Amino acid sequence: MTYNFTDIVLNFVSVWQLPVPSISNLQADRGRQSLVVSWLVNHSGIVAEINEIQISRTESHTIIYNVNSHEHTWTWTSDLPLECVDHSVRIRYFYNQSAPSPWSKWVTNCGCKAKDKTKMFPFQRVLREGTSAMFCCVPPKGVNITSIAVKKSQYPLISIGARVKAISVENLTIPTTDINALLLSCGDTTGEEYSVWNYVSFPAQKPRNLSCATSQMTTVTCTWDPGRYRHPHDHNNQTRTLHIENSDQAPINCEPSSCTFAAIPKLEQYNIRVVVKDQLGEETESHSFNISDRVVPVVEWDRVSPGVADTTVSWIIQGNLTGLNLICQVSVDPGIKCSQCKSGSFSLNCNSASGRCKFKLEDLLPNTLYSTKVRCSVNGRLWGKWTHALPFKTCPFVTLNLWRRLKQTSEIYSRQVTLLWTLNAPGSATTETAQRYTVQWSQDGQNRTERKDGAQTQAEVLIGPGQCDFTVQAVLHPCPPINAHITIPKIDNRENLQVERRLSSSPAGGFNLSWPELSTATCAYTVEWCNQGNAVPCTLRWIKMQEGNHTLFLPASNFKAGRRYTFNIYGCTENGHRLLEVQTGYSQELRNVVKPVQSTPSSVTLEWHYNEDDPAHPAFITGYLVTVQEVGSNTRPDMLLEDPRKKSVTIEDLKQGHEYRFSVSALTKAGPGIPGTIPFRTRTNYSAHLAKILTPILLLLGCTILLWPQRKMLKRGLKEIFVYPAGMNIKSFEIDGFLHEAGERVQSHKVEECISCDIEILHTRPLLTEATALRDPEPLNTLCSPGSQSSPSSLSEPHKAYCPQSVELLSERPAPQQITCITNKSYFHTTVEDFSEPQEVTNSEINSTSEPSDCLQQSCSVVSGYISNDTS
Repeated sequence: MTYNFTDIVLNFVSVWQLPVPSISNLQADRGRQSLVVSWLVNHSGIVAEINEIQISRTESHTIIYNVNSHEHTWTWTSDLPLECVDHSVRIRYFYNQSAPSPWSKWVTNCGCKAKDKTKMFPFQRVLREGTSAMFCCVPPKGVNITSIAVKKSQYPLISIGARVKAISVENLTIPTTDINALLLSCGDTTGEEYSVWNYVSFPAQKPRNLSCATSQMTTVTCTWDPGRYRHPHDHNNQTRTLHIENSDQAPINCEPSSCTFAAIPKLEQYNIRVVVKDQLGEETESHSFNISDRVVPVVEWDRVSPGVADTTVSWIIQGNLTGLNLICQVSVDPGIKCSQCKSGSFSLNCNSASGRCKFKLEDLLPNTLYSTKVRCSVNGRLWGKWTHALPFKTCPFVTLNLWRRLKQTSEIYSRQVTLLWTLNAPGSATTETAQRYTVQWSQDGQNRTERKDGAQTQAEVLIGPGQCDFTVQAVLHPCPPINAHITIPKIDNRENLQVERRLSSSPAGGFNLSWPELSTATCAYTVEWCNQGNAVPCTLRWIKMQEGNHTLFLPASNFKAGRRYTFNIYGCTENGHRLLEVQTGYSQELRNVVKPVQSTPSSVTLEWHYNEDDPAHPAFITGYLVTVQEVGSNTRPDMLLEDPRKKSVTIEDLKQGHEYRFSVSALTKAGPGIPGTIPFRTRTNYSAHLAKILTPILLLLGCTILLWPQRKMLKRGLKEIFVYPAGMNIKSFEIDGFLHEAGERVQSHKVEECISCDIEILHTRPLLTEATALRDPEPLNTLCSPGSQSSPSSLSEPHKAYCPQSVELLSERPAPQQITCITNKSYFHTTVEDFSEPQEVTNSEINSTSEPSDCLQQSCSVVSGYISNDTS
């Protein structure tokens, strides 16, 4: 009978029991709530094909899990935290899938024991989002759990063993509170409530879009998309490491989304791997690249140099990229119309050994705000990031307008030069100012420099007789400086003063200037004038004309009406500016000129003093208008003097003893100005009246003297003739009073004050109807005090009365003086042909009235003589 080996073994197993397996190691990972079990392999001839593993909880070894495995190491993850209760493991194996071995002994991982207060699990553990979790409470002996809550929400209790209670929470979510934590609370029979914190998070994310680049060929930076946003207070701590697979360098710790490491010398190709690991998992991403193809230049601004219509920008490329084909793009906002730019950007090659590149932006507008940015690339593969937008403003179109004023000093060969300049920026809303000015001049081979601050706009320099060249430079940071030049010609004694030419004002006002073209004026013309007219002080204004233009219109809005302006026109030559013409005029002439005569009476001949060339006048003086008006009667025809230099006129055919009003006004193109008015009264000829009165009085006196010795006889005769009845009271003739009254009438002249005047009465003729002539003339001595002198011509002609006056403007009058005139009495003798009808003797007398103020401010001399009366 034959037996094979298998049958013999089976028979042996049935007779003998299989060996008992032994667990060599049980390791608990409480963070992951897992148990790792390993056992020894049976080295006997019996080989197990299947291993059966059982998991039990608590001291009673309640089986909760059973599984078969072909491995000798096995990992199990618990849904309940391992700290809650004891967890035990045992194994057995099957021989030939049918004969089981005995169970090994239980190997137990003990749970936590509470001594004095309840404990809760899990405790400060990171839980995976979206999963289910169990929470337990372990009380001390003799204490029972009454409630378990998560985020203050109570859940049904699950009994784990005799005392431990647990709950199950489905689909964990990340808290939205600031602390980003999950609150677990337990209540027991002691009345106490205990709480712990746990956290919910998500596992590590796989790096996305991993790429690497270098800017300086010395370091390499790899970047990736880290994926889902992680809360700053997330307790699921991550680690990120970069591994260079084809090198022996140690792993490199990284930032959440980037990693920088030093380039390995002579290594062109790189194979890298990025590993992201946290408490809930691990993710990996790999990448390969050639470092020469991953150059991304980094650019930083160097400077901006703005101009008026262009601006130069420069930048620096970091790192040593010599030998690489660098291409840069410059963008400008707002864009510039050009044929070489695309999408508002300029492209240029930048292969500078120093790493500094520059570019000029052209076709820009003056005084305009722009911004620019730049980026670069190697061979156009990878473009670096745009720099930050750099704002800049183009410079305004500023010109330095330079002029000069020359003044001869007391020394014949020394001149004072006043340089004046302005900064002109057309279209600018604000006045441009410079930081400082530099004034340079050279004469006779000597150079000098003077600096002025930005607030100064003029400089004074003493120079000699030779030609002098001036340069003024305005520093306008950050704009480039601007210069202006001017040449002072040498002294030329042959240069004649220009004759002043009058300008005619137009109806619309303003000035139309023109001058003959000068062939030697190679650098155009300059017109200067005082902004206040001819008044002082003078604020000089000037305009520089374009070459070839010799006409200029200045609108009236820049000038004041009634003010005289003088324009000096210079021709610019190679040797400096030469005065060509002097033109003067009014933008608009007015009539309100100052009255030429002050109001004081004197004589029938009017004479006045008036400066018709005074630049303070609001118009040119073209003549004078004399008006004579008899008070209470019509005005006589006006007298027009067309010569402005004639300042006297004789008024004839006036009536005696009448009041007149004389007025003189200066004429301009616009009409007569303010008149100077003089009230005047002609005198009456009293000579004839005196003769009629004195003749009977003198006869009576003569008879009285002759008959005085015979008074007694006459008294008796008269008494006999004129006998009145008794009782009548007749008064005697009071001859003394009568004689006194007659003497008062005879009195012809007395001491009187002389009223000063501006108008002089030279000659007055009596009326032709008066036939009485004066005999035995005796000159009347008239004294005017103080200090008045008579005209010699008037003294030589006794038949004239002449009082010359010094008529001046109010601003030129002397100090007030008191004037007194004393006139001697005149004795008149009458030629009588018939004593019964004596002729009437008259003496013409001039009565004048004036304001006291005028008399106090003037001086006068009066010469009186006899006035002859012609008998018709």
